[in-house]
Amino acid sequence: MNASKTSFRKILGSYQLYLLVLPVVVYFVLFQYVPMYGVLIAFKDFSPTKGILGSPWVGFEHFQRFFDSYSFWTIIKNTLGLSVVSLVVGFPLPIILALLMNQLMVKRFKKFVQTVLYAPHFISIVVLVGMMFVFLSQNGVVNTMISSAGGERISFMSDPAWFKPLYILSGVWQETGFACIIYLAALSGVNPETHEAAIVDGANKWQRILNVDIPVLIPTAVILLILACGNIMNVGFEKAYLMQTPLNQPSAEIISTYVYKVGLQQAQYSFSAAVGLFNSVINLILLLFVNGIAKRLSGSGLWS
Repeated sequence: MNASKTSFRKILGSYQLYLLVLPVVVYFVLFQYVPMYGVLIAFKDFSPTKGILGSPWVGFEHFQRFFDSYSFWTIIKNTLGLSVVSLVVGFPLPIILALLMNQLMVKRFKKFVQTVLYAPHFISIVVLVGMMFVFLSQNGVVNTMISSAGGERISFMSDPAWFKPLYILSGVWQETGFACIIYLAALSGVNPETHEAAIVDGANKWQRILNVDIPVLIPTAVILLILACGNIMNVGFEKAYLMQTPLNQPSAEIISTYVYKVGLQQAQYSFSAAVGLFNSVINLILLLFVNGIAKRLSGSGLWS
């Protein structure tokens, strides 16, 4: 009883903080947890006229249908291929870029570099894909240069083999500069006296980066890696959908675009909900798995 009274008094003593966080809690309850009730349609033959409760229960029929479909392995392969390669290529680059930018001593030049690198992030996906179609079309700038050099024009936006490189490289160009901000923030917390002591001990720049800067970045990098692995099946829908053409469809169809087409364009609500739930469960398993490994190896995790 005394412990509960003490806890209640602590809450009253910090009521301003609880009021501050209340809108966030309400938002997550209303828009993240309450809609989870709709997951039931993945196990029902949903009909809008009958509603969720009135629709007949079919169990795992929609999941089995997805697993048995001819496009299942193609969609999984495309989704994992895009996400894994994007992670392998895109994850280390912001760290490297942050380490390099941290070594720039001229402030005006550093601000100029930051502005140039951050700017692509603020280009919308629609504009980005539009730029790709303009520059990489048969009569675009890139093909004009290739033709002028004596080469053959390439169908970048319709060739299935080019979909993955274009998707990944455009993402790296757009997000790497902005993603390094969090690492620069972590590096700003390094005590300058630590570098001064390392210089006195005879350490060069590479040794200071290796022994002072990188250890500071490891906890942040581990958390971001865990979150990235937990989101590995959620490849960006907008860019993948906008980049799709009838000719590159075999390489461009991923889970998110498949759910959109089946759920909204074909009105197969229960089937698309089952596919989306399968995707979310895989992401949750990966998140818990990677978090457990990271906690064992580095001692850092999402809940530590």
